[in-house]
Amino acid sequence: MSTPVPPRPTSPPEAWEPLLRLVRLASRPLERFLHIQAASGILLLVAAAVALAWANSPWAESYTRLWHTPVGFRLGAFSFERSLEWVVNDGLMVIFFFVVGMEIRREVHHGELSEWRRAALPIAAALGGMLAPALLYLAFAGAPETKSGWGVPMATDIAFALGILTLLGQRVPPALRVLLLALAVIDDLGAIVVIALFYSSGVSLVGLLTAALGFVGVLAMQRVGVRSKWAYVVPALVAWAGIYAAGIHPTIAGVIVGLMTPVRAWLGPQGLLVDVRQELETLGQQAKGAHSPEDLSRVLRHVDVARREALSPAESLIESLHPWVAFGIMPVFALANAGVQLSGGTLGASAWSVAMAVAVGLVVGKPVGVLLAIGATLRLRIGTLPAGLTVRHLVVLGLVAGVGFTMALFIAQLAFTDPGLLAGAKLGVLAASACAAVLALVLGRLLLSPVTPGNAARSADEAESSTEL
Repeated sequence: MSTPVPPRPTSPPEAWEPLLRLVRLASRPLERFLHIQAASGILLLVAAAVALAWANSPWAESYTRLWHTPVGFRLGAFSFERSLEWVVNDGLMVIFFFVVGMEIRREVHHGELSEWRRAALPIAAALGGMLAPALLYLAFAGAPETKSGWGVPMATDIAFALGILTLLGQRVPPALRVLLLALAVIDDLGAIVVIALFYSSGVSLVGLLTAALGFVGVLAMQRVGVRSKWAYVVPALVAWAGIYAAGIHPTIAGVIVGLMTPVRAWLGPQGLLVDVRQELETLGQQAKGAHSPEDLSRVLRHVDVARREALSPAESLIESLHPWVAFGIMPVFALANAGVQLSGGTLGASAWSVAMAVAVGLVVGKPVGVLLAIGATLRLRIGTLPAGLTVRHLVVLGLVAGVGFTMALFIAQLAFTDPGLLAGAKLGVLAASACAAVLALVLGRLLLSPVTPGNAARSADEAESSTEL
Protein backbone atom coordinates (compact mmCIF):
# COMPACT_ATOMS: atom_id res chain seq x y z
CA MET A 1 0.00 0.00 0.00
CA SER A 2 1.51 3.29 -1.12
CA THR A 3 2.08 6.07 1.36
CA PRO A 4 -0.19 9.08 0.71
CA VAL A 5 1.66 12.12 -0.53
CA PRO A 6 1.15 15.15 1.71
CA PRO A 7 -0.38 18.22 0.05
CA ARG A 8 1.99 20.85 -1.26
CA PRO A 9 2.29 23.90 1.04
CA THR A 10 0.66 27.00 -0.44
CA SER A 11 3.44 29.34 0.72
CA PRO A 12 7.16 29.21 1.62
CA PRO A 13 7.85 28.25 5.27
CA GLU A 14 9.37 31.67 6.07
CA ALA A 15 6.50 33.69 4.58
CA TRP A 16 3.90 35.49 6.70
CA GLU A 17 0.60 34.41 5.15
CA PRO A 18 -1.39 37.70 5.51
CA LEU A 19 1.40 39.73 3.91
CA LEU A 20 1.90 37.08 1.19
CA ARG A 21 -1.82 37.24 0.29
CA LEU A 22 -1.58 41.03 0.03
CA VAL A 23 1.42 40.83 -2.31
CA ARG A 24 -0.28 38.21 -4.50
CA LEU A 25 -3.42 40.33 -4.68
CA ALA A 26 -1.40 43.37 -5.74
CA SER A 27 0.53 41.40 -8.35
CA ARG A 28 -2.49 39.98 -10.18
CA PRO A 29 -3.26 43.11 -12.23
CA LEU A 30 0.41 43.31 -13.27
CA GLU A 31 0.41 39.67 -14.38
CA ARG A 32 -2.71 40.25 -16.47
CA PHE A 33 -1.18 43.40 -17.89
CA LEU A 34 2.01 41.63 -18.96
CA HIS A 35 -0.01 38.96 -20.77
CA ILE A 36 -2.02 41.46 -22.82
CA GLN A 37 -0.49 41.61 -26.28
CA ALA A 38 -1.26 45.28 -26.67
CA ALA A 39 0.32 46.36 -23.38
CA SER A 40 3.59 47.31 -25.06
CA GLY A 41 1.72 49.53 -27.51
CA ILE A 42 -0.02 51.26 -24.61
CA LEU A 43 3.31 51.94 -22.91
CA LEU A 44 4.77 53.23 -26.17
CA LEU A 45 1.82 55.60 -26.54
CA VAL A 46 2.27 56.89 -22.99
CA ALA A 47 6.03 57.33 -23.47
CA ALA A 48 5.53 59.21 -26.74
CA ALA A 49 2.92 61.48 -25.15
CA VAL A 50 5.25 62.24 -22.24
CA ALA A 51 8.12 63.00 -24.63
CA LEU A 52 5.96 65.33 -26.73
CA ALA A 53 4.58 67.12 -23.68
CA TRP A 54 8.04 67.44 -22.14
CA ALA A 55 9.67 68.74 -25.35
CA ASN A 56 6.97 71.40 -25.73
CA SER A 57 6.82 72.46 -22.08
CA PRO A 58 8.70 75.19 -20.22
CA TRP A 59 11.15 72.42 -19.24
CA ALA A 60 12.03 71.54 -22.86
CA GLU A 61 15.69 72.38 -22.27
CA SER A 62 15.91 69.72 -19.55
CA TYR A 63 14.58 67.13 -22.04
CA THR A 64 17.36 67.94 -24.50
CA ARG A 65 19.97 68.15 -21.77
CA LEU A 66 18.98 64.74 -20.36
CA TRP A 67 19.49 62.83 -23.60
CA HIS A 68 22.77 64.62 -24.31
CA THR A 69 24.18 63.68 -20.91
CA PRO A 70 27.61 62.07 -21.47
CA VAL A 71 27.88 58.42 -20.42
CA GLY A 72 31.05 56.34 -20.58
CA PHE A 73 34.07 54.97 -18.78
CA ARG A 74 37.85 55.40 -18.59
CA LEU A 75 40.43 52.63 -18.36
CA GLY A 76 43.90 54.13 -18.08
CA ALA A 77 44.55 56.18 -21.19
CA PHE A 78 41.52 54.68 -22.97
CA SER A 79 38.17 56.44 -22.69
CA PHE A 80 34.79 55.74 -24.27
CA GLU A 81 32.11 58.39 -23.85
CA ARG A 82 28.81 58.86 -25.69
CA SER A 83 25.50 60.61 -25.03
CA LEU A 84 22.63 58.93 -23.20
CA GLU A 85 20.65 59.07 -26.45
CA TRP A 86 23.43 57.06 -28.14
CA VAL A 87 23.32 54.49 -25.33
CA VAL A 88 19.61 54.00 -26.02
CA ASN A 89 19.70 54.04 -29.83
CA ASP A 90 22.96 52.19 -30.44
CA GLY A 91 23.21 50.14 -27.25
CA LEU A 92 19.85 49.11 -25.82
CA MET A 93 18.23 48.85 -29.25
CA VAL A 94 20.76 46.14 -30.12
CA ILE A 95 18.80 43.89 -27.74
CA PHE A 96 15.58 44.84 -29.55
CA PHE A 97 17.15 43.86 -32.89
CA PHE A 98 18.57 40.69 -31.34
CA VAL A 99 15.04 39.61 -30.44
CA VAL A 100 13.84 40.61 -33.93
CA GLY A 101 16.55 38.40 -35.45
CA MET A 102 15.49 35.42 -33.34
CA GLU A 103 11.82 35.97 -34.21
CA ILE A 104 12.67 36.05 -37.91
CA ARG A 105 14.61 32.80 -37.65
CA ARG A 106 11.82 31.15 -35.64
CA GLU A 107 9.18 32.18 -38.19
CA VAL A 108 11.32 30.87 -41.04
CA HIS A 109 12.03 27.59 -39.23
CA HIS A 110 8.56 26.58 -38.03
CA GLY A 111 6.24 29.56 -38.25
CA GLU A 112 4.17 31.33 -40.87
CA LEU A 113 7.22 31.68 -43.12
CA SER A 114 8.33 28.04 -42.95
CA GLU A 115 6.37 26.98 -46.06
CA TRP A 116 6.28 28.83 -49.36
CA ARG A 117 2.52 28.28 -49.69
CA ARG A 118 1.89 30.28 -46.52
CA ALA A 119 4.86 32.62 -46.77
CA ALA A 120 4.19 34.00 -50.27
CA LEU A 121 1.28 36.22 -49.22
CA PRO A 122 2.92 38.02 -46.25
CA ILE A 123 6.19 38.35 -48.20
CA ALA A 124 4.39 40.01 -51.11
CA ALA A 125 2.34 42.20 -48.76
CA ALA A 126 5.46 43.33 -46.91
CA LEU A 127 7.36 44.11 -50.12
CA GLY A 128 4.44 46.08 -51.51
CA GLY A 129 4.09 47.86 -48.18
CA MET A 130 7.75 48.90 -48.33
CA LEU A 131 8.08 49.91 -51.99
CA ALA A 132 4.94 52.04 -52.29
CA PRO A 133 5.70 54.28 -49.26
CA ALA A 134 9.31 54.77 -50.40
CA LEU A 135 8.19 55.80 -53.91
CA LEU A 136 5.52 58.15 -52.56
CA TYR A 137 8.08 59.71 -50.23
CA LEU A 138 10.44 60.42 -53.12
CA ALA A 139 7.54 61.88 -55.12
CA PHE A 140 6.79 64.38 -52.33
CA ALA A 141 10.31 64.96 -50.94
CA GLY A 142 12.77 63.94 -53.61
CA ALA A 143 14.96 67.04 -53.29
CA PRO A 144 18.67 66.35 -52.69
CA GLU A 145 18.55 67.54 -49.08
CA THR A 146 15.47 65.48 -48.15
CA LYS A 147 15.54 62.35 -50.33
CA SER A 148 17.61 60.36 -47.80
CA GLY A 149 14.45 59.84 -45.72
CA TRP A 150 12.85 57.43 -48.20
CA GLY A 151 13.36 54.54 -45.80
CA VAL A 152 11.44 56.16 -42.93
CA PRO A 153 7.85 55.29 -43.99
CA MET A 154 8.71 51.69 -44.91
CA ALA A 155 8.39 50.15 -41.43
CA THR A 156 5.40 48.84 -39.43
CA ASP A 157 5.33 48.92 -35.63
CA ILE A 158 4.11 45.49 -34.55
CA ALA A 159 3.31 46.51 -30.95
CA PHE A 160 1.00 49.37 -31.96
CA ALA A 161 -0.49 47.38 -34.85
CA LEU A 162 -1.40 44.41 -32.66
CA GLY A 163 -2.74 46.81 -30.05
CA ILE A 164 -5.15 48.27 -32.59
CA LEU A 165 -6.34 44.81 -33.63
CA THR A 166 -6.83 43.95 -29.97
CA LEU A 167 -9.06 47.02 -29.52
CA LEU A 168 -11.25 45.70 -32.35
CA GLY A 169 -11.92 42.61 -30.22
CA GLN A 170 -13.95 39.78 -31.74
CA ARG A 171 -14.09 41.51 -35.10
CA VAL A 172 -10.51 40.37 -35.77
CA PRO A 173 -10.05 36.63 -36.49
CA PRO A 174 -6.82 34.98 -35.31
CA ALA A 175 -5.77 34.48 -38.94
CA LEU A 176 -5.56 38.24 -39.42
CA ARG A 177 -3.27 38.61 -36.40
CA VAL A 178 -1.01 35.83 -37.71
CA LEU A 179 -0.89 37.46 -41.17
CA LEU A 180 -0.02 40.81 -39.60
CA LEU A 181 2.73 39.21 -37.51
CA ALA A 182 4.26 37.52 -40.56
CA LEU A 183 4.05 40.75 -42.55
CA ALA A 184 5.73 42.68 -39.73
CA VAL A 185 8.54 40.12 -39.48
CA ILE A 186 9.32 40.49 -43.21
CA ASP A 187 8.91 44.25 -42.84
CA ASP A 188 11.51 44.27 -40.05
CA LEU A 189 13.86 42.17 -42.16
CA GLY A 190 13.48 44.64 -45.03
CA ALA A 191 14.20 47.55 -42.69
CA ILE A 192 17.32 45.77 -41.43
CA VAL A 193 18.58 45.30 -44.99
CA VAL A 194 17.88 48.96 -45.76
CA ILE A 195 19.80 50.06 -42.65
CA ALA A 196 22.77 47.85 -43.49
CA LEU A 197 22.99 48.85 -47.16
CA PHE A 198 21.90 52.48 -47.23
CA TYR A 199 22.27 53.96 -43.75
CA SER A 200 25.78 52.88 -42.84
CA SER A 201 28.93 54.94 -43.34
CA GLY A 202 32.14 53.91 -45.10
CA VAL A 203 33.03 50.34 -44.20
CA SER A 204 36.31 49.64 -42.35
CA LEU A 205 38.06 46.35 -43.10
CA VAL A 206 39.55 46.13 -39.60
CA GLY A 207 36.09 46.50 -38.08
CA LEU A 208 34.67 43.80 -40.35
CA LEU A 209 37.47 41.41 -39.39
CA THR A 210 36.79 42.09 -35.70
CA ALA A 211 33.08 41.45 -36.20
CA ALA A 212 33.85 38.25 -38.11
CA LEU A 213 35.99 37.11 -35.17
CA GLY A 214 33.02 37.59 -32.85
CA PHE A 215 30.62 35.72 -35.14
CA VAL A 216 33.11 32.86 -35.59
CA GLY A 217 33.41 32.74 -31.80
CA VAL A 218 29.65 32.27 -31.51
CA LEU A 219 29.68 29.46 -34.08
CA ALA A 220 32.69 27.77 -32.48
CA MET A 221 31.05 27.78 -29.05
CA GLN A 222 27.90 26.27 -30.57
CA ARG A 223 29.93 23.49 -32.20
CA VAL A 224 31.75 22.75 -28.95
CA GLY A 225 28.37 22.46 -27.23
CA VAL A 226 28.44 25.45 -24.89
CA ARG A 227 24.90 25.77 -23.52
CA SER A 228 25.26 28.69 -21.10
CA LYS A 229 23.64 31.74 -22.68
CA TRP A 230 25.83 34.11 -20.67
CA ALA A 231 28.97 32.63 -22.25
CA TYR A 232 27.90 34.03 -25.63
CA VAL A 233 27.84 37.61 -24.35
CA VAL A 234 31.61 38.03 -24.88
CA PRO A 235 31.76 37.06 -28.59
CA ALA A 236 28.51 38.98 -29.18
CA LEU A 237 30.11 42.12 -27.69
CA VAL A 238 33.17 41.60 -29.91
CA ALA A 239 30.86 41.37 -32.95
CA TRP A 240 29.00 44.53 -31.84
CA ALA A 241 32.25 46.46 -31.40
CA GLY A 242 33.50 45.28 -34.79
CA ILE A 243 30.31 46.24 -36.60
CA TYR A 244 30.39 49.66 -34.91
CA ALA A 245 34.05 50.18 -35.80
CA ALA A 246 33.35 49.08 -39.39
CA GLY A 247 30.93 51.97 -39.87
CA ILE A 248 27.82 49.75 -40.03
CA HIS A 249 25.08 50.49 -37.55
CA PRO A 250 25.77 48.31 -34.47
CA THR A 251 22.19 47.05 -34.25
CA ILE A 252 22.99 44.87 -37.27
CA ALA A 253 25.25 42.84 -34.97
CA GLY A 254 22.22 42.09 -32.79
CA VAL A 255 20.23 40.91 -35.81
CA ILE A 256 23.02 38.62 -37.06
CA VAL A 257 23.59 37.03 -33.64
CA GLY A 258 19.81 36.59 -33.35
CA LEU A 259 19.70 34.84 -36.72
CA MET A 260 22.55 32.57 -35.56
CA THR A 261 20.72 31.50 -32.39
CA PRO A 262 19.57 27.84 -32.63
CA VAL A 263 15.82 27.24 -33.00
CA ARG A 264 15.89 23.50 -32.31
CA ALA A 265 15.62 22.21 -28.75
CA TRP A 266 18.13 19.67 -27.42
CA LEU A 267 15.67 17.58 -25.37
CA GLY A 268 12.28 19.06 -26.18
CA PRO A 269 9.07 18.42 -24.21
CA GLN A 270 9.38 14.64 -24.50
CA GLY A 271 12.95 14.68 -23.24
CA LEU A 272 11.86 16.84 -20.32
CA LEU A 273 9.18 14.31 -19.35
CA VAL A 274 11.57 11.35 -19.61
CA ASP A 275 14.41 12.96 -17.63
CA VAL A 276 12.19 14.33 -14.88
CA ARG A 277 10.34 11.01 -14.56
CA GLN A 278 13.63 9.09 -14.25
CA GLU A 279 14.97 11.44 -11.60
CA LEU A 280 11.76 11.31 -9.56
CA GLU A 281 11.64 7.50 -9.81
CA THR A 282 15.25 7.26 -8.64
CA LEU A 283 14.48 9.56 -5.75
CA GLY A 284 11.33 7.63 -4.88
CA GLN A 285 13.16 4.29 -4.77
CA GLN A 286 15.33 5.43 -1.91
CA ALA A 287 14.29 4.63 1.61
CA LYS A 288 11.88 7.02 3.24
CA GLY A 289 13.73 9.80 5.01
CA ALA A 290 17.04 8.92 3.34
CA HIS A 291 17.00 11.88 1.00
CA SER A 292 20.13 13.85 1.75
CA PRO A 293 20.60 17.46 0.63
CA GLU A 294 23.23 16.22 -1.83
CA ASP A 295 20.72 13.81 -3.42
CA LEU A 296 18.12 16.54 -3.75
CA SER A 297 20.68 18.97 -5.18
CA ARG A 298 21.73 16.42 -7.80
CA VAL A 299 18.12 15.78 -8.82
CA LEU A 300 17.35 19.48 -8.98
CA ARG A 301 20.42 20.12 -11.16
CA HIS A 302 19.37 17.43 -13.61
CA VAL A 303 15.77 18.65 -13.62
CA ASP A 304 16.95 22.22 -14.18
CA VAL A 305 19.01 21.12 -17.22
CA ALA A 306 16.02 19.23 -18.61
CA ARG A 307 13.79 22.27 -18.05
CA ARG A 308 16.31 24.57 -19.75
CA GLU A 309 16.76 22.28 -22.74
CA ALA A 310 13.04 21.64 -23.27
CA LEU A 311 12.94 24.87 -25.29
CA SER A 312 15.31 25.90 -28.04
CA PRO A 313 17.81 28.66 -27.14
CA ALA A 314 15.95 31.08 -29.41
CA GLU A 315 12.54 30.39 -27.87
CA SER A 316 13.97 30.54 -24.35
CA LEU A 317 15.71 33.87 -25.00
CA ILE A 318 12.66 35.37 -26.69
CA GLU A 319 10.54 34.38 -23.70
CA SER A 320 13.07 35.89 -21.28
CA LEU A 321 13.94 39.07 -23.19
CA HIS A 322 10.64 40.00 -24.79
CA PRO A 323 9.10 41.52 -21.62
CA TRP A 324 12.25 43.61 -21.06
CA VAL A 325 12.20 44.79 -24.66
CA ALA A 326 8.46 45.43 -24.82
CA PHE A 327 8.04 47.09 -21.43
CA GLY A 328 11.48 48.61 -20.96
CA ILE A 329 13.66 49.24 -23.99
CA MET A 330 10.96 50.27 -26.47
CA PRO A 331 9.25 52.77 -24.14
CA VAL A 332 12.65 54.28 -23.24
CA PHE A 333 13.43 54.55 -26.95
CA ALA A 334 10.09 56.29 -27.52
CA LEU A 335 10.77 58.67 -24.64
CA ALA A 336 14.20 59.52 -26.08
CA ASN A 337 13.09 59.98 -29.70
CA ALA A 338 9.48 61.18 -29.78
CA GLY A 339 10.16 64.60 -28.26
CA VAL A 340 9.48 66.93 -31.22
CA GLN A 341 9.00 70.66 -30.69
CA LEU A 342 5.75 71.60 -32.44
CA SER A 343 6.12 75.39 -32.41
CA GLY A 344 5.79 76.75 -35.93
CA GLY A 345 9.12 78.56 -35.96
CA THR A 346 11.22 75.43 -35.43
CA LEU A 347 10.47 73.72 -38.78
CA GLY A 348 11.44 75.10 -42.17
CA ALA A 349 9.94 74.35 -45.57
CA SER A 350 12.16 71.33 -46.16
CA ALA A 351 11.23 69.87 -42.75
CA TRP A 352 7.52 70.25 -43.50
CA SER A 353 8.12 68.59 -46.87
CA VAL A 354 9.72 65.64 -45.07
CA ALA A 355 6.84 65.47 -42.58
CA MET A 356 4.25 65.47 -45.37
CA ALA A 357 6.11 62.87 -47.42
CA VAL A 358 6.50 60.52 -44.42
CA ALA A 359 2.82 60.92 -43.52
CA VAL A 360 1.61 60.23 -47.07
CA GLY A 361 3.94 57.26 -47.34
CA LEU A 362 2.59 55.65 -44.18
CA VAL A 363 -1.11 56.54 -44.37
CA VAL A 364 -1.57 56.11 -48.13
CA GLY A 365 1.44 54.17 -49.39
CA LYS A 366 1.27 51.35 -46.85
CA PRO A 367 -2.36 50.24 -47.43
CA VAL A 368 -2.14 50.77 -51.20
CA GLY A 369 1.10 48.80 -51.47
CA VAL A 370 -0.13 45.98 -49.23
CA LEU A 371 -3.47 45.61 -51.04
CA LEU A 372 -2.00 45.77 -54.55
CA ALA A 373 0.67 43.19 -53.68
CA ILE A 374 -1.85 40.82 -52.09
CA GLY A 375 -4.21 41.22 -55.05
CA ALA A 376 -1.44 40.43 -57.54
CA THR A 377 -0.27 37.42 -55.51
CA LEU A 378 -3.76 35.93 -55.30
CA ARG A 379 -4.54 36.62 -58.97
CA LEU A 380 -1.33 34.90 -60.05
CA ARG A 381 -2.10 32.04 -57.63
CA ILE A 382 1.33 32.37 -56.08
CA GLY A 383 0.02 32.61 -52.53
CA THR A 384 -3.07 31.60 -50.60
CA LEU A 385 -5.42 33.57 -48.37
CA PRO A 386 -5.97 32.32 -44.80
CA ALA A 387 -9.39 30.76 -44.37
CA GLY A 388 -12.05 33.18 -43.12
CA LEU A 389 -10.39 36.39 -44.34
CA THR A 390 -12.07 38.71 -46.85
CA VAL A 391 -11.20 41.93 -48.68
CA ARG A 392 -12.52 43.89 -45.70
CA HIS A 393 -10.02 42.23 -43.41
CA LEU A 394 -7.23 43.04 -45.86
CA VAL A 395 -8.25 46.71 -45.95
CA VAL A 396 -7.92 46.88 -42.16
CA LEU A 397 -4.59 45.03 -42.42
CA GLY A 398 -3.27 47.64 -44.85
CA LEU A 399 -4.36 50.52 -42.63
CA VAL A 400 -2.85 48.98 -39.52
CA ALA A 401 0.43 48.45 -41.38
CA GLY A 402 0.62 52.24 -41.72
CA VAL A 403 1.44 52.59 -38.02
CA GLY A 404 5.19 53.16 -38.16
CA PHE A 405 6.61 54.48 -34.88
CA THR A 406 9.55 52.48 -33.41
CA MET A 407 11.39 51.32 -36.56
CA ALA A 408 10.37 54.47 -38.49
CA LEU A 409 11.75 56.73 -35.75
CA PHE A 410 14.89 54.61 -35.64
CA ILE A 411 15.51 54.94 -39.40
CA ALA A 412 14.79 58.69 -39.19
CA GLN A 413 17.67 58.99 -36.72
CA LEU A 414 19.96 57.41 -39.31
CA ALA A 415 18.57 59.23 -42.34
CA PHE A 416 18.94 62.83 -41.14
CA THR A 417 21.76 64.60 -39.38
CA ASP A 418 20.08 67.99 -39.72
CA PRO A 419 17.99 68.60 -36.54
CA GLY A 420 15.24 70.36 -38.46
CA LEU A 421 14.78 67.59 -41.02
CA LEU A 422 14.93 64.99 -38.26
CA ALA A 423 12.21 66.84 -36.35
CA GLY A 424 10.10 66.92 -39.51
CA ALA A 425 10.53 63.18 -40.04
CA LYS A 426 9.59 62.47 -36.42
CA LEU A 427 6.52 64.71 -36.68
CA GLY A 428 5.46 62.90 -39.85
CA VAL A 429 5.86 59.50 -38.19
CA LEU A 430 3.86 60.49 -35.10
CA ALA A 431 1.06 62.19 -37.03
CA ALA A 432 0.81 59.41 -39.61
CA SER A 433 0.82 56.65 -37.00
CA ALA A 434 -1.99 58.38 -35.09
CA CYS A 435 -3.98 58.91 -38.28
CA ALA A 436 -3.50 55.30 -39.44
CA ALA A 437 -4.52 54.01 -36.02
CA VAL A 438 -7.74 56.07 -35.98
CA LEU A 439 -8.64 55.06 -39.54
CA ALA A 440 -8.03 51.38 -38.76
CA LEU A 441 -10.19 51.53 -35.63
CA VAL A 442 -13.06 53.41 -37.31
CA LEU A 443 -13.13 51.38 -40.51
CA GLY A 444 -12.53 48.18 -38.56
CA ARG A 445 -15.70 48.77 -36.58
CA LEU A 446 -17.63 49.75 -39.71
CA LEU A 447 -16.41 47.00 -42.04
CA LEU A 448 -15.84 43.99 -39.79
CA SER A 449 -18.43 41.93 -37.96
CA PRO A 450 -17.73 39.79 -34.89
CA VAL A 451 -16.15 36.47 -35.82
CA THR A 452 -18.63 33.58 -36.02
CA PRO A 453 -17.71 29.88 -35.81
CA GLY A 454 -17.23 28.24 -39.17
CA ASN A 455 -14.31 27.59 -41.43
CA ALA A 456 -12.26 30.41 -39.89
CA ALA A 457 -9.44 29.46 -37.56
CA ARG A 458 -10.32 29.78 -33.88
CA SER A 459 -6.77 30.24 -32.65
CA ALA A 460 -3.42 31.52 -33.88
CA ASP A 461 -2.07 27.95 -34.09
CA GLU A 462 -4.94 26.91 -36.36
CA ALA A 463 -4.49 30.07 -38.43
CA GLU A 464 -0.86 29.19 -39.21
CA SER A 465 -1.92 26.05 -41.06
CA SER A 466 -5.32 27.14 -42.38
CA THR A 467 -5.25 28.44 -45.96
CA GLU A 468 -7.54 28.49 -48.95
CA LEU A 469 -7.00 29.24 -52.65
